[in-house]
Amino acid sequence: MAEFSEEANPASLRDRVRSAVFWRSGSQIVAQMITWATTFLVIRLLNPEDYGLVAMAAIVVAFLSLLEGFGFASSLIQRESINKKQIRQVFGLLILINLALATAQYLIAPFAAAYFNQPVLVDILRTQALLFFTTPFLALPFALLSRALEYRKMAIANLIGSIAGAATALSMAIMGYGVWALVYAPIVMFAVRAASMTIAARSLIWPSFSFRGASAMIGYGGALTLTQFFWFLQSQSDVFIAGRVYDAHDIGLYTTALFLTQILVSKFVPPLNDVAFSAYSRMHREHKPIGPAFANSVRLILTAVLPFYFGLAITAEPLVASILGDQWLHTVPLVSLLAFAMPFMTLQILFGPATNAMGRPGIALRVNIAGAAIMATGFYIGVNYGVTGLARTWLVGMPLLTAVTMAMSMPVIGVSLRALSRAIAPGLSASLAMAIVVTAIDWLLPPLAPFVRLAVLATAGVAAYAALLLFFARNLVDEMWALIIKRRAITA
Repeated sequence: MAEFSEEANPASLRDRVRSAVFWRSGSQIVAQMITWATTFLVIRLLNPEDYGLVAMAAIVVAFLSLLEGFGFASSLIQRESINKKQIRQVFGLLILINLALATAQYLIAPFAAAYFNQPVLVDILRTQALLFFTTPFLALPFALLSRALEYRKMAIANLIGSIAGAATALSMAIMGYGVWALVYAPIVMFAVRAASMTIAARSLIWPSFSFRGASAMIGYGGALTLTQFFWFLQSQSDVFIAGRVYDAHDIGLYTTALFLTQILVSKFVPPLNDVAFSAYSRMHREHKPIGPAFANSVRLILTAVLPFYFGLAITAEPLVASILGDQWLHTVPLVSLLAFAMPFMTLQILFGPATNAMGRPGIALRVNIAGAAIMATGFYIGVNYGVTGLARTWLVGMPLLTAVTMAMSMPVIGVSLRALSRAIAPGLSASLAMAIVVTAIDWLLPPLAPFVRLAVLATAGVAAYAALLLFFARNLVDEMWALIIKRRAITA
């Protein structure tokens, strides 16, 4: 098993964080491109019924996955020091938990099949129970490599797994295996990823099933697991409530609009949060203040994502018409509303890694309980006003949840409202100004084809935002550019 040294040199830590951001976010982008490209090809080969069956099965898998134990492995990242006994205990706990979950899914399968009136779900769910056997060999090396900020090794493992899963899905679909292409592809992907990460971390050790002295780690992991449960309630309550009121067409419009607006916050911000959690944990172990680093992270991330959200809200019509087609034009007002809610969601989810790294997972738990209550109540009310009411719930509920999160988290992190406002100001002010410029240009444009109109507005938006930052926040631009240049220097 690898020994992970922890350099105290601040410059070394900064370099490793830069490297971690590059590999974690970069690999996520490449993996998503592979996944999306393959998904598009496979969709053309399979039937809608195949995806419907997998979606039904996914409800059971997703719910049980809340308990799979990644939170217990994360306790190894947060702790000031770890030893081999603790690593063996976490490994043993992961094995026991996921063996129980696989057994539960095997036994639940007939009941789920009866509920959906789809007998084939018995075989699908029992086959997908194999996914839980990969979790111990994913979670443990993930924790050890994250603790050492070794995201390059994880990136390679993720890419290998994504390629294996994509190849499995595409080849099985071509050979006519139908729904089983969608069943076996993730199993292969996670199995290959688990094997690659275990080799990279050299984490294949004998597990311990004696948990004496592990109460702190179990308590920490249990709090994170409970937090994920309430996040599940918060994030799934909209479709759960609306699915009994609206038809599939309206639900499709809403979920597609939500997918478009959440691309950054759901696909690319979480990898950055993984790196942030590891870096904050290292700083906490070394008794360094986290507040300044947190404010700087907020500044850099919001500067990067705010123009996307504002631009999406303004260009929703030509973007939907160009990418999705005219049949999706009813999503335009939904996209515009949801895009203005996503900056709040992005800021809100940045707090969790900082408070968790400081050994305070109870804060994230309370935040997610509040989120489940706020959003579920909002969706229950909003569902009476059509899918637009659901979108408006995000625009009201997410700022409220962000305010609650700030009130609970900021005193613990050690960041003031003034410092946070100063971190947000450059990206927010430049994005607002850019939005005004692009709106004015759009008003002056003659009638154009949707793609041409989108290209003109996007180009104008990028140019305006870059010019505004260069003129009013040159230091920030220099810092972001230095991050890229420094990364190149490291890999050279």
